[in-house]
Amino acid sequence: MTDFDAYRLTALAPNHFGYGGIDRDHLAREQHGCPFDFLSDRLSQAQIVPLWNLRNFFLPVSGPEQPPSAGFVPADVIGHEIIRERALIYLGQRRSGGQAAHLFALDFSDLDDEAGAVNAVGREGYFNELREVDPMIDGPDGSVLAYARAMIYWHKRHLYCGRCGQPTSASKLGHQRSCVNTDCGEMHFPRTDPAVIMLVTDRRTDRVLLGRQAIWPEGMYSTLAGFVEPGETIEYATAREVFEEVGIQITNVRYQHSQPWPFPSSLMLGLYADALTTELNINTSEIQHAGWFTRDELLNFSDQNKFLPRKLSISRRLIDDWLATS
Repeated sequence: MTDFDAYRLTALAPNHFGYGGIDRDHLAREQHGCPFDFLSDRLSQAQIVPLWNLRNFFLPVSGPEQPPSAGFVPADVIGHEIIRERALIYLGQRRSGGQAAHLFALDFSDLDDEAGAVNAVGREGYFNELREVDPMIDGPDGSVLAYARAMIYWHKRHLYCGRCGQPTSASKLGHQRSCVNTDCGEMHFPRTDPAVIMLVTDRRTDRVLLGRQAIWPEGMYSTLAGFVEPGETIEYATAREVFEEVGIQITNVRYQHSQPWPFPSSLMLGLYADALTTELNINTSEIQHAGWFTRDELLNFSDQNKFLPRKLSISRRLIDDWLATS
């Protein structure tokens, strides 16, 4: 098994969902087609990562102070017939109790209500939106749950070929969908949308640029962000998004770290950049408001009836890391 240590890769603490925690077992994908047959041969080692309507499964807590626990369920608890009827995706291997466990995402969205889905899982627990629970589900478990959610989302939206419109079928243990039309034969693979998220600093006055969208909770401010367009570099997309949203010219764009964000299928690329200009020209069709803020203002943001994004987000990490520098 090869599970890379996220701390060792960059010498920085990983962002939420970025811990890895699993060997994605690429060779198995190339050698096997049907995930159900692959699971059946490894039933005693197989664990299911259940989802229902893109909500992950969690085990019940024993007390109010007890954090929730990711619901990884032995496959033999759920049973062959229930598994066979649903979309099954092989995620990879991880160590569990000193032995290798094979993890599979399984979608229960065909069931009408949560109670029926929990009953089918065969273990006491509940389904919940990962973003609502994940501040307490950190490390490798949170990363595996995010991975499973992203894969289920991709499958649900690629049931038909984007080239000819005919149905697609899953292969490579759920990591490919192929058009069933022999005249087409188009192959579809999971996609991730790269998005830049940047903290722009004015070094002359030791301030940072934050903005807010109208749909956000009142008072919340965060870093600027946007999707990388075809033909763009990360650096160019950063400069374009900042200029489009607030009319600021930037320089010295530098990559810091990234974060998988399966809501629905993004990879957030965290960057810092220095401002060449500081006069704001806000594009109100994209953001509601933006402004420059000092360290003292951010450290006392509540005094202005403002607040920063949740600590699980890479945007908050960029801000906190800047505040920690002298």
